[in-house]
This record gives sequence, C-alpha cells and structure tokens, in this order.
Amino acid sequence: TMNVEHEISLLVEEIRRLGTKNAEGQVSVKFGVLFADEKCANLFEALVGTLKAAKRRKIVTYQGELLLQGVHDNVDIMLLQD
Repeated sequence: TMNVEHEISLLVEEIRRLGTKNAEGQVSVKFGVLFADEKCANLFEALVGTLKAAKRRKIVTYQGELLLQGVHDNVDIMLLQD
C-alpha cells in the first residue's frame, strides 16, 4: 500500500507549486489545474483519494465530497496548514 502521509505531503507540495495565495495568505488551486498537471498525473495514482484523505485530516478543504474531472474543474482546493 502507498504511504498516505507521504502522498499527502506530495499533494501539499504540488498545491503550493500550482496554487495562488489569497488575501489571507492561504494557498488554493483549482481541481482542474491539479488534475491536468502532468507531474501530478505521474505522482498520484489516485489524486481524488489522496485529496479525500487530506480533507479528512483537515490539511485541505474543498466543496463537496467527490471531485470529478470536468464537472468539478473549477472547485477550489485550499490548503489549511502551512
């Protein structure tokens, strides 16, 4: 099995790389940007699963439960921890 903690730390790095900071200094990225990124596609076997695990651990937040490519491309994924 993949190391979930490791996957989440990689996810955080990728959100920082691809995302932008808002006025409060929180980094967020659109799901579509994350999903379409080639490096992310190679890194994460199950991006949605990693996002769900990170959400459960209160590392990221986003609207809804399950993110689907295309349908949810404009959903913001926000880093809660720095």
